[in-house]
Amino acid sequence: MNLLKSTLELIEKPSQPVMDKAQARLDNLTKPLGSLGRLEELAKKISGIMGTERPRISQKTIIVAAADHGVAKEGVSAFPQEVTPQMVLNFLSGGAGINVLARHIGANVLVVDAGVASDIAPHTALLNKKIAYGTKNMATGPAMSMDEAVKTVEAGIETAEAAIKGGASIIGTGDMGIGNTTASSAITAVITGQKPEDVTGRGTGIDDKSLANKVEVIKKAIKANSPDKNNALDILSKVGGFEIGFLCGVILACAANKKPVVIDGFISGAAALLAYVFKPETSDYMIASHCSVEKGHIVALKHMGLKPILDLDLRLGEGTGAALGISIAEAGVKILNEMATFAQAGVSEKNK
Repeated sequence: MNLLKSTLELIEKPSQPVMDKAQARLDNLTKPLGSLGRLEELAKKISGIMGTERPRISQKTIIVAAADHGVAKEGVSAFPQEVTPQMVLNFLSGGAGINVLARHIGANVLVVDAGVASDIAPHTALLNKKIAYGTKNMATGPAMSMDEAVKTVEAGIETAEAAIKGGASIIGTGDMGIGNTTASSAITAVITGQKPEDVTGRGTGIDDKSLANKVEVIKKAIKANSPDKNNALDILSKVGGFEIGFLCGVILACAANKKPVVIDGFISGAAALLAYVFKPETSDYMIASHCSVEKGHIVALKHMGLKPILDLDLRLGEGTGAALGISIAEAGVKILNEMATFAQAGVSEKNK
């Protein structure tokens, strides 16, 4: 609990004076005012986050956290729980979607076992932060203990801080866990005050009957646990997941260490909501990479005042959207740093 508390104390709003200086430079680049739109917004935001008007993005890291969910036994997913460890092995062998896109943008992928329900053989690319062998069934009681909730958030903080100390200048979040859209829908419903049916989607591709069951399971979980929407640890312990809590910790650590964090889709969005409940200023450090097909995702983003960069009908998770978002964010920073000003290029400015 001490690490979580000290991390929260370090989080403050990004530097407005630095953002003003970055904006002044952007306004003097060889282009019509504001003509590079969101790229300029991203460059300015990252300047404020990093505390320098000429930020640099060097090492890019995507942290993919995997865990299982006891609620999967309620028939909320189209895939069996065995898929979670199987996909972790796929990540480790470099054959998953996130591996392809990470290679495409030149990012490192760090795979974390935050609570997979089976043992995974040691691997040089796997970080073992297993809190337990999956959560308990939130439809019948708390998903985890309060102590486990604290441990998983702090494990995320420790992992992100180690990555930052190792040179990561921007971090993306990713996930894997059968049943995790159910937990994410529950978290989103509790925090935003929306009805479960308005924030629950088809996840891995369930049919209408299974979707109706999924909504009822979420309602049952919320009723059984009565999570406090103003207490992030209470929400996490009652209707969350180990990988969601872990990614929440990653986000908090990025904010405390003044590094931009590019959040992926719905699961990362739920983790971001928890971080936002812990401390609203964390949203200033988040970059929403894309808008997921999962309808709860846009609800979560709007609640935090975030606007997604891309809308590509993605719903894979793994950090795939975050990888693309990092690429766009890096493009914005390069515009700020490498594009010539009117004076440098000897180009006449707009008529007064």
